[in-house]
Amino acid sequence: MGTPSNTEILETHTPHTWLKELNVSVVPGPSDSLLDEVLGGVTSSFEKLGHQIEDEPSDKTDLILTTATFGEPLPWRDALIFTARRRFNIDHAPTLLTFLHVSRADFEAAITRFSKSLENKVPDPADYQYPGLAPNAYKVLHEQGRRGGPILSLERLVQAQSKCIRTILVVGDDKPEKAYHFDLVGAHPSSDGTHPGLFYTDIVLRVVTTLSTYEITQHEVVPPPISKGVWEAIGTPKEMIHSAQELGKRRFFTDMVLISDLVAVPAVTDSVSSQYSEGCFVTWDPTIKALLTTITGSARPVDKGNISEGDLAIISGVRADGMGAQVKHVEGLENSPPSSEAVEMRGIDYELPEIILPPVWNIGHEVPVIRSKLHGHRGISAYDPEKVEFLPLTSPYYHYPVSCATEAQATGIIKAFARSETLNNPEDPRQAAFTVLPGHGIVIAEKWVHNKAPFQIMWELMDAGALKVDNYIPQGPFTYNLGRNGLSRLED
Repeated sequence: MGTPSNTEILETHTPHTWLKELNVSVVPGPSDSLLDEVLGGVTSSFEKLGHQIEDEPSDKTDLILTTATFGEPLPWRDALIFTARRRFNIDHAPTLLTFLHVSRADFEAAITRFSKSLENKVPDPADYQYPGLAPNAYKVLHEQGRRGGPILSLERLVQAQSKCIRTILVVGDDKPEKAYHFDLVGAHPSSDGTHPGLFYTDIVLRVVTTLSTYEITQHEVVPPPISKGVWEAIGTPKEMIHSAQELGKRRFFTDMVLISDLVAVPAVTDSVSSQYSEGCFVTWDPTIKALLTTITGSARPVDKGNISEGDLAIISGVRADGMGAQVKHVEGLENSPPSSEAVEMRGIDYELPEIILPPVWNIGHEVPVIRSKLHGHRGISAYDPEKVEFLPLTSPYYHYPVSCATEAQATGIIKAFARSETLNNPEDPRQAAFTVLPGHGIVIAEKWVHNKAPFQIMWELMDAGALKVDNYIPQGPFTYNLGRNGLSRLED
């Protein structure tokens, strides 16, 4: 077969149907000839796809494109993420996307250096001496690299030095070979520069995808609060605490990324969350007829492997407009908001059956078919299809991933679980199901099994090798293929 044409590739990379038209402004920073070429190609592609290019940022601007120099820290006083509103006298902070260029040799050298540093289980601060970083940055770079490989360490370095979360690192010498898309979660999918026409279209479609959805974290508190007496009488909070410890023993949750540990900048919370939470988990409580969930890491740092009752929230439903969850407060607790995945966690239940459990449960009313759900920024390298069901997303999610805490992510996950065979058929012997979001992580759900604690089905499947949790997260299309040992293994 010959090399596929741009048209053939685009036909297999169907974009989402809900993409918006954006107002885009280009504010160049330090650049070189290759970056100039890339910025020109990207701008031209935005125009061809129907987006508006502005001469300078305005109150209508959705996106600012800029450039920075690889390996050189940008002073925060020059960083548009902090200065764009004042500099251009606009009433909001548009999304900022920074392009950087690195030669093939320098890219490979950076990856090699991080690879050697990551060989040590305990980080050596001397291995992570890069300009412009905070004193504790070595811990973040090491932990992130141990989780996602040297590319993730490099990603955090680029973000810290450029003072920008959304960055595109263009690799190449005379011509762009590949462009890595970096974000807060740590995703690093790439656009292939060997097909020049597709290259710029792919970059633009990926960027437009992330900006066309919206966050659904505007939670509302629904009265009346749960009384202290009811809260103390139910056993679910203690079960959640125990389950957190069990998941912690298996190192399911990695350390939280604290922006202040990477780079010292003022007023970071006005521009981006000061920390990035590493997932959440929820379980259904039949007494209060609601989900108990871990709170958001954006409220305050939370060790998901070692929680207390103060780290829990209650999700009773989803707002009618879908902009957030309905939350119940508990008398006497701090009542921080739930994790950003609250809407998807409750929304899944609306698309699946409710069931009556056997009398041994002593629950006289219907409950959701899913007992517990686990959202983590990990991957699944293999699973036993006789015991676990894999739930594919629709095609666009594999080519054009979406951001966390957004309506698009929630919709994709909810629809995937709505198609589940085992969850729609309580008699199906498989007790768990999962899906994988490229560049993001996994969502696992389990059924009700008597004499099992919440999440116990999950951790027993992990221990038995029937659900192999892995640090590697696919960044694009992937499949699971059945092997000789009965496990379906990831092929990326």
